[in-house]
This record gives sequence, structure tokens and C-alpha cells, in this order.
Amino acid sequence: MTGLRGRVGAVPALVAGSMMPLAFAPFNLWFLAPLALAVPLRLALAATPRQAALYGYLFGLGWFAGGVHWIYVSCHRYGNMDAPSAALATAVLVAYLALFPALGLLLARRLGRSRAAFLLAAPGTFGLAEWLRGWLLTGFPWLAPGYSQIDSPLGAYAPLGGVAGVGLVLLAVAAALAWLSTWPRRRWPALAALVLLPAGGVLVDRLDWSEPAGPALELALLQGNVEQQIKWDPAHFEQTLARYLDLTRAADGADVIIWPENAIPALPGQLPAGYLETVRAAAAGAAVLVGIPTEDPDGRYYNAVLQLTPPGGEYRKRHLVPFGEYVPFKRQVGPVLDLLAVPMSDFSTGGAGQVPLQVAGSSVAASVCYEILFPREMRAGAAAQWLVNVSNDAWFGDSIAPPQHLQIARMRARELARPIARATNTGITALIDARGRVATQVAPFSVTTLRGHIVPQRGLTPFARYGEAPVIALCLVLCGVAWRRRGS
Repeated sequence: MTGLRGRVGAVPALVAGSMMPLAFAPFNLWFLAPLALAVPLRLALAATPRQAALYGYLFGLGWFAGGVHWIYVSCHRYGNMDAPSAALATAVLVAYLALFPALGLLLARRLGRSRAAFLLAAPGTFGLAEWLRGWLLTGFPWLAPGYSQIDSPLGAYAPLGGVAGVGLVLLAVAAALAWLSTWPRRRWPALAALVLLPAGGVLVDRLDWSEPAGPALELALLQGNVEQQIKWDPAHFEQTLARYLDLTRAADGADVIIWPENAIPALPGQLPAGYLETVRAAAAGAAVLVGIPTEDPDGRYYNAVLQLTPPGGEYRKRHLVPFGEYVPFKRQVGPVLDLLAVPMSDFSTGGAGQVPLQVAGSSVAASVCYEILFPREMRAGAAAQWLVNVSNDAWFGDSIAPPQHLQIARMRARELARPIARATNTGITALIDARGRVATQVAPFSVTTLRGHIVPQRGLTPFARYGEAPVIALCLVLCGVAWRRRGS
């Protein structure tokens, strides 16, 4: 009978997981997230620990198969992997990511034997599993639950606890829904959670976490729309350089001009003589930030942002994409990757102590593409007055990944109460204000320039000061209380 119940519950768990991607960009049906998360929690109420883990795993399969299937596009269409290898790589990633919701429900079922204790533990164990997903094997916290709530009342908790804190509140709402679905006699705690948590978000949203630190700056974000297939082709090199030079000349009146990630597909020493000087002249007094690979005297290469104009400065990407920009455990896995025809790069990691760039009389914390996914690393630039993220989302094609990537950047802005200028090769190029709202954006897959203003900010949010530590501590407290009440 137990086995039959487990098999019957498998279908709702998988279906609920398949609903989760709809809560994120580009669909933005944020209200689906608590409903979907409530399903595996409800199923696990009467389950054994093994069944709870199965429900979590099936939920995760639906969640990530629907949410990160674009990995196949990146590997096959743009990474030159053959179709079977790209499909295998995508399936392995989805299967790996699904382990974390399975772990969360397994631990919750172990800690909380009673229904109440389980639902008390579940937000904590699920939250800890999500934290682990963002850290283990360099981390891949894409589609963390909190991102789905960027536009809901729960999103206002971001300056307090970051995306992890928003996710914890979301899981508490889902646990309350799961409890009410059992028609318990004591309903008031769950009903109170459903009312007070969103209401608290509405109140928190009224607070200002930062204030202007100087006059508004006019920015020009260049979107060159260089196709990934030709980006590194020597036959198109001069065309790429000319395109960005023309866009720079047309950005007259801007205080800061920003080129996207690897807009220049060559080292500075490989450029035509005088090219960078021509760019500086074309900028007509504006500060210029350029995405470009650089090399140090020891022959190490970096994915970097270079300030071409005085006072100069360089930011080197700190969190590289595994198997994209470097190969972890290269000696062990290199032969396997060669067999699968996985394209590999060999960038080095930038230092952890890099200081903000001084740009147009303000301080700027730069980041490159994927590393905006990691809130603990973006906190390193919390003292800067505004943020720059350069990216090349051409790897994702016309998939749901670029809107998801933009949503992630919006959460970083809201966590730190800092505006973000996001310059990309093919889109989505956007200016984001200090509350995480998109102030303006331009159409993807077009050669264009986004013009707009940002206002540098000062002041630190609680998240900027303390990071994820309070949220992790709260998760542990929930687990501890559930353990003490496990039989009641």
C-alpha cells in the first residue's frame, strides 16, 4: 500500500515541478511558486523519508528540465557539441540539480516525524539545500526559488536576507498552504503566515535602503549583436571592431560608455596599432568601460573589464564558468571531455581583493556575466555606488535564459540597493534601478545603444552588511525546533 501511495504521488510531484519555471521570467507568474512548492510538501506529509526524497527529486526534475533546458542550446548550437553529447550534458545537469529538493525533503522528513514538525523543518531544510546548491562544485543557483518573487510582495525582503531570505519566506508560505490543505483543526498559525508574511513585505517595501551619492550619470550601453558563430572568427574581427567604434562615436553626450563582455575578441596587444587611442578620442571625454580578455606578465588570461580612460583600472572576473571558462579537476575529467568534444577555455580567476573602479566621479563594482548569479560575491562590491554587469548572452540564443539572467541581475540590485547597468552583446541590455526595477531596456538581437540615467547610491542594506548568515542561522533554528517537536 505504501508503494502504491508513493507511485500515485509521483505524478503530482512531477507536474508541480513542471509548473515552477512559469513563476520565473519570462512568464513571471510568481503566484505559481508557492502553489507548486506546496505540492511536494503536502505529499511528503504522509510519506516515509525515502518517499519524501522521491517526491522532491521528481519535483526537481520537472523544475529544472523545464527551467534550464537552454543548456542544450548553449552546448550544441554554440558550443559545437554534437546533439547526443549536448543532450547528455543537459540531462546530467538536470539530474544533479534535482538532488537538492530531494535532499531538502529527506532531511525535513527525518527531522519532523509529525506533520507540524515536518512543515516547520521543511522551509529550513529546503533553504539549506538551496544554499548548498549555490556553493557545492562552485555552485549553480540558477532558478533559486526567491527569484520568482522579485515582483511580488515577498520580494521586498531581498534587502534583509537576499534571494535566500526571499526563498525562505516563500517556502514558509508554501508550508502554510500545505498545512491548510489537510483541513487541520488549528488553522490560525498557517492563516496568520499567509496574511502577515506578504503584509510584512508591503511594509518593508516602504523603506529606503540607500540615498543618492551624487548627480545622475548619463550612460550609453552598447549592444553590438555580434553572432556567437562569428564572434571569434578572424575573418570578422575588423568588422566587430568597426561596429563598436561606430557605436562609440554615436554615443555623444554620455558620461559613461559601456561595451559588453568580450566585445573586443582579442588581447589588447593583438589589436591594430592605435585602435584603443581612436576609441578614446571617439568617446569625446566620456569614460569608457570595455569587456576584453587580458593577460598578465605570467601568461595568465582573464575575462576582464578594462577602463580605457583616466584614471584607468581593470576588473578581472572572479567566478568562472566551469567547463566553459576553465576545467575543474582537469587531469581527471579532461580525457572524458575530449571524448565528448566539449569546447574548453583556460581563463584564470581574478583576485578576491579587487577594488571598485573610479568612473566619472563615482565608484563602480564590475562583474562579468555568470558571476552576477552569486550574491555573496556581489556583496564584495556593496560599498560601490553603482554596479556594472557585462555579459554575452548570445550563448543562450533566443531561449528563456536571457530573461532569467536579467531577473537575477534585478535581484542583485534589490539586495544591495544599487542601480545596475547591464551591457550585453545580444540582449537583454538594461538599466535597473536601486529597487530592482527595469528602468529601460532595448530590444534583443539588434545593433543598438541604450541611453539612460542612473543615480549613484550610498548606504548599506542589512544583506550587504551581513550576507546570508542570518538566513542560514534561521534555517538551522527551524530545524532545531522541529527536531525538538518531532514527535508532537
